[in-house]
Amino acid sequence: MEKIFTSTNFDTEVLGSDKPAVVDFFATWCGPCKMMAPVIEALAEEYEGRVTIGKLDVDENGDIAARYGVMTIPTIFLFKDGKIVSKTVGVQDKNSLKRQIDAML
Repeated sequence: MEKIFTSTNFDTEVLGSDKPAVVDFFATWCGPCKMMAPVIEALAEEYEGRVTIGKLDVDENGDIAARYGVMTIPTIFLFKDGKIVSKTVGVQDKNSLKRQIDAML
């Protein structure tokens, strides 16, 4: 199951994680974000225990979105050791994200 990241837990759960992390910046009203939801959920199950995968609502956590310059959603960041490894903007297919995740592991 994917995690829900917030302003409160982001630094600990993502930047301070001993595992790589995938963060889907989204909004509840965003159509393309809704298309990404099943992909993120499937990846969270597939990589459970190896990669922290979750979502961050940009409307509720605007400070984190601003910190990373998120202007378009969905935007997906991959973090390793607290640093950005890659960033994608727009709807991504599962295999494309898997390749990026596997490259981090």
